[in-house]
Amino acid sequence: MQAEDQLTIAFAHQAYRLKEAFDARSSGMASFQVGSREELAARIGEADVLVVSGLWDNRLLDLAPRLRLIQSVSAGTNQYDAEAIRARGIRLASAQGVNARAVAQHAMALILALARRLPEAFGNQARRHWRPMQGDLSLREDEVTGKTLLVVGLGGIGGRLARLGKAFEMRVIGTRRDPAAGPNGADQVAGMADLHRLLPEADYVVLTCPLTAETQGIIDSAALARMKPGAYLVNVARGACVVEADLADALRSGRIAGAALDTVCEEPLPAGSPVWNLPNTIITSHLAGETRRYEANVVDILLDNLERLKSGAGSLRNQVV
Repeated sequence: MQAEDQLTIAFAHQAYRLKEAFDARSSGMASFQVGSREELAARIGEADVLVVSGLWDNRLLDLAPRLRLIQSVSAGTNQYDAEAIRARGIRLASAQGVNARAVAQHAMALILALARRLPEAFGNQARRHWRPMQGDLSLREDEVTGKTLLVVGLGGIGGRLARLGKAFEMRVIGTRRDPAAGPNGADQVAGMADLHRLLPEADYVVLTCPLTAETQGIIDSAALARMKPGAYLVNVARGACVVEADLADALRSGRIAGAALDTVCEEPLPAGSPVWNLPNTIITSHLAGETRRYEANVVDILLDNLERLKSGAGSLRNQVV
């Protein structure tokens, strides 16, 4: 790989101010930023390193003869054709862990919002309605202390959420691909195959798992049927981990108490989608990972990987290819 000071780095994102965060490090490396697929296609030929996520298109490989490293801005890398990238001798790294704190905190916030009935409170505020005290227990706010939190995917995000749950005095159980790797903050850990066995125990089921062949559609009608009628589902993983039609049926029938969805199968969620109107559901627009430190966190990973390439290290941080 050529000397660092001769590299040109392209930052491609429609919103994140990545070049600004990179320039603040005074690296001396040339860089530019684009904000659309059209701009990226026009200028990718200038880049030795590309920092990108949602604007990526695998057809761009044919326009990028100089490209040596793709640093994904996101933890997920499903959008990249790894084999095609490998065949061209390009390296690919994810941003795994870049927003682990933010996503775990967002998941905990959603749990608390469901327990404390915050959407109802916001609606009452908008209507200038002062809700009276409730005699009906089912209409009262709840506490999370003593409740059981099931974390599906006890990795970096799931482990942080497990520790947050414990701070709220919850019982925390979880699943992960390799249970021998340890509970990562939970009271109990099991394999992914044990999910259906654990579901009846949970008051809150939170998805923090990556999207894989094993986790696609992991919450379907069979899984929902195993949940308590008073349980809630929270998804801060990927929309495709949930079979949305099955979840909609479970919510409309009252089979489960509610849901909080940060991700959905089709994003942006179309204005006419029935998902917007699901009962007892909070929707946040795939913003769990949003943090004012996001750009700085990505640049930390990028600079680490540039240094590894310069030194001839065999592996990258969060290496995919």
